Amino acid sequence: MDFGPIRTALFVPGNRPDRVDKAVNVGADAVIIDLEDAVALREKAETRPIVREKVVAHRDKRIIVRVNGFDSGLLHGDLAEVIVEDLECVMIPKVDDPGRIREIHRLLLELEKEKGMEPGTIAVIPLIESAKAVENVFRIVSERTDPPRVYTVAFGAADFTLDMGTEITMEGTELIYPRSRIPIACRAAGIAPPLDTPYMIDLKDLDALKADVRRAKQLGFQGKLCIHPNQIKPCHEVFSPTKDEIIYAGRVISAFDKAEAEGVAALQLDGKFIDYPVVEKARRIISLAKINTT
Repeated sequence: MDFGPIRTALFVPGNRPDRVDKAVNVGADAVIIDLEDAVALREKAETRPIVREKVVAHRDKRIIVRVNGFDSGLLHGDLAEVIVEDLECVMIPKVDDPGRIREIHRLLLELEKEKGMEPGTIAVIPLIESAKAVENVFRIVSERTDPPRVYTVAFGAADFTLDMGTEITMEGTELIYPRSRIPIACRAAGIAPPLDTPYMIDLKDLDALKADVRRAKQLGFQGKLCIHPNQIKPCHEVFSPTKDEIIYAGRVISAFDKAEAEGVAALQLDGKFIDYPVVEKARRIISLAKINTT
């Protein structure tokens, strides 16, 4: 399953259609229309058709819908309303056990069949938001379904620190363990790198945001959840490859393709050893470079 890459995914309330229309045009790689935290309980049912209409209206954009969680009593109703052929992905909050992946897969299969869609049309991004979820994250991302469902996972630090009884700090030391464990689990399971938690301490402090984004990138996240449009550009600056990285990646791919055609699977370029993992990284860099130009 290839839904990415995603450097930025911007949250927007599902009950504010005007904001959805603005959000799809501010440059984020993906927009997450939110039915969960951003919508009051009394408004959730009436917000569902609004979200569906916006998914259809912006079918040319990369749209994710965050539905309500398993224990809310709202999940099936959310999915039944918002799943249409134009939707590619749903985000599921508070996934803490691999059994939840099997459960969401069954629900989606039923709805895809009911709506005349191909099985596996809807990708899933589970949110890892508790101590139990962090402990189980490898089992969660390793849960196999047919067809595949999980594109990647996203980390939610607000609920995680609430669960742990800690506070989010500027330095982020309280998040080092989950931020280290989650990308390793994704890599070990062979799925796309995860999305990091939103930066929420000071929305005006863009230098602190960039420092936070650099930490996430260094630990293996592919991108970041965003809660304000002013976070998009700094995130893109950090998660996008430099001009020199793009040029070198192109040279790596070209040299390797030529060598592979001659029956060689390892070579040296500028004194550096090049093999399949290095080429895979180079291809990811080129893929990121392409979304910079779209």
